[in-house]
Amino acid sequence: METYLSGRNSGGHAEKLKDWLAEAEAVIVGAGAGLSTSAGFTYSGERFTENFADFEKRFGFHDMYSGGFYPFPSLEMFWAYWSRMIYVNRYDQPAGKPYEDLLRLVRDKNCFVLTTNVDHRFQTAGFDKARLFYTQGDYGLFQCSVPCHQKTYDNETAVRAMLAEQKDMKIPSELIPLCPVCGKPMTTNLRADNTFVEDEGWHAASARYDAFIGENEGKKVLYFELGVGMNTPGIIKYPFWQRVYRNPKARYACINLEMAYAPAEIESRSVCIAGDIGQALEKLL
Repeated sequence: METYLSGRNSGGHAEKLKDWLAEAEAVIVGAGAGLSTSAGFTYSGERFTENFADFEKRFGFHDMYSGGFYPFPSLEMFWAYWSRMIYVNRYDQPAGKPYEDLLRLVRDKNCFVLTTNVDHRFQTAGFDKARLFYTQGDYGLFQCSVPCHQKTYDNETAVRAMLAEQKDMKIPSELIPLCPVCGKPMTTNLRADNTFVEDEGWHAASARYDAFIGENEGKKVLYFELGVGMNTPGIIKYPFWQRVYRNPKARYACINLEMAYAPAEIESRSVCIAGDIGQALEKLL
């Protein structure tokens, strides 16, 4: 397995990966949280403190992810937190240079993106929506919390209203979003348990992804993994390894700050780069 650490022969490995990109008949990008982290969308530290210091002081959690699972005492507080969370990660935010650089790398390729990220950065950067599959949901969507039906709803207007009118970590009660079908509270369309709604758009994207996989079966496919950890390896990492193993013409590339590796069975067709994704993409350009 070929691996480089920052500053150690990085140019040579970048050149090899550039060659693989050029030779590929299809590129399948698998993107995890590490890509957004490299783009500046961190969930802790200064960015968390700037936006959630009041919640941190009162409830004692120290990052956005933990706050997303906190049992707030009221829906007014729940939505005060989540409207901020959604806004700072979804609306009025730049795409982030790593996303823009990635688009430059694959713009002219036969490419599809599979991602567990829910922050809309790919579309903000200019990726074709028809070549994207967001498996875990979207910050920009609400769903029924029950759920009583399999449909999602755009939330931008509601989120902006909550953000503008919240006070003392609460939104006005009349802004609590309710399901238009059953009247129960709405929630975020993010996969956390078996109540996650896979709506028509989700199934259509899934079908397009499956079709892309089928159309390129047996071809020179580059499976290009970026920032995927071990929270949900069964969505991107393991399937990528399996498909490379089954297709002798396929190759696997991984850029990851801490988990850049490949199984021995495919190491001769793998390039794994240990380092910051943004810096690695710059080298590729």
